[in-house]
Amino acid sequence: MKKVTRAIISVTDKSGIVEFAKELASLGVEIISTGGTADMIKAAGVAVIPISSYTGFPEMLDGRLKTLHPKIHGGILGMRDNPVHQKEMSSHDILPIDMVVVNLYAFEDTIAKGCTLEEAIENIDIGGPTMIRAAAKNHNDVAVVVDPSDYAGILAEMAEKKGMLSGKTRFALARKVFQLTARYDAAISNYLGAVPEIPGAEPAKEFPATYTVQYEKVQDLRYGENPHQGAAFYRVRSKLKGLGDARQHQGKELSFNNILDLNAAFQISGEFNEPAAVIIKHNNPCGVAMSKRGILTAYDFAYDCDRVSAFGGIVGFNRTVTKDVAERLSSIFLEAVVAPGYGKGALEIFSAKKNLRVIDTEGLRPKDCPVDFDIKKVCGGALLQTQDLQSASDLKTVTGRGPNEKELEDLLFAWSVCKHVKSNAIIFASDTRTLGIGAGQMSRIDSTKLAVMKATDAGLTVKGSVLASDAFFPFRDNVDLAATHGITAIIQPGGSIKDAEVIKAADEHGIAMVFTGVRHFRH
Repeated sequence: MKKVTRAIISVTDKSGIVEFAKELASLGVEIISTGGTADMIKAAGVAVIPISSYTGFPEMLDGRLKTLHPKIHGGILGMRDNPVHQKEMSSHDILPIDMVVVNLYAFEDTIAKGCTLEEAIENIDIGGPTMIRAAAKNHNDVAVVVDPSDYAGILAEMAEKKGMLSGKTRFALARKVFQLTARYDAAISNYLGAVPEIPGAEPAKEFPATYTVQYEKVQDLRYGENPHQGAAFYRVRSKLKGLGDARQHQGKELSFNNILDLNAAFQISGEFNEPAAVIIKHNNPCGVAMSKRGILTAYDFAYDCDRVSAFGGIVGFNRTVTKDVAERLSSIFLEAVVAPGYGKGALEIFSAKKNLRVIDTEGLRPKDCPVDFDIKKVCGGALLQTQDLQSASDLKTVTGRGPNEKELEDLLFAWSVCKHVKSNAIIFASDTRTLGIGAGQMSRIDSTKLAVMKATDAGLTVKGSVLASDAFFPFRDNVDLAATHGITAIIQPGGSIKDAEVIKAADEHGIAMVFTGVRHFRH
């Protein structure tokens, strides 16, 4: 146990700092402070020693130089049980500093708002990281506080233990420091890796020489993909929000697979402006629909696409779930529901199914998720790529007949769904609803056959529908097969050496075909 008798306070985030300083003072702690923090504490009637008075050296260089002084760092780093340290401190009039209360310049907030390189540079903290790292290194003697949420617990322990803090507490606080500085330095490194090396020069390479991401744990999970695997859910430290910030209203704790499927449902439903519903099973959609009549109709259409696979699935919406929708969902076994809100009575309906996980994404949008790159781990490393955000904005009709208005609407809908299906991917759709989905096959013709089979098994006909393919057709066989089932229009990237043959097949069958010029592989 070590008593706190002297503290230095210098914070950018000043929430709760006045109250914290008052309580420290009441416990007999001498307070040293800097700049605006000192002014705020003094204005509240708390005795404070300005840093310049303490060091005998003025704050200067526009505030760049304040705490980088032997009296500060000697007081932090000096080991109390080391006779040599104590002798040297005494000979240079260096007093021990027992607590460092510091949070850093808001670099991440600054760049998130958009700023010049010069503004970003000025918001790189130097003195703050130096002080807190020094204090964390010497945590046996010094308590270091970087998070305002820790103020109350620290004060409670000090009040109970007559101004002292345990070694356990000081170690926990020190651990937070290195987590903070790792994230802080990573943000700076990633930012500088993506800006021009010289102002006005060409931008830096899209993929920097090093790339660092820090995640913070949201929760431990029951297990991973399989029961013998451990797992936990982490979120990216960012002002932008994602699934890690969603609210769970009820249900069992989320599993590894639940979160993967919730993410898929969240992203697919976010593709559409009209009311939409999506049913996910094993990270693939087994039914998707969009309807101007509302999400109940959209859900019914999505469910009809593959009722067997929907059992034990996850359902996602892009609109508030109403009571009538909740009643419909309660008629089958589902793992989870995710939506941007729940209307009057909906949660009450769900409460009867206590294990059903009900996830609320109010205020969250897939397009705002804090992800710079899509990262896939491999043995000993990782693959980074930019996110697949490309839409079909520049369609090229390649057949003699172009799609009519209805076909075009269905083609664009099917293309949006196709982007989220494991390749090889084939989608049959009509009236902005999926009729058959072929996913994850080793050949495109097998995916086409599977999509037809799924539609048939569901009691649906693909005659008169459209087809979307995530990649080009390497041969005409897909078109010929589609034609036998009455497909009227096809959307695909194009780009095959056999495009002419494929287009000829479409013309022979009277099928309208458009090229997107964009491929949507999901391996």
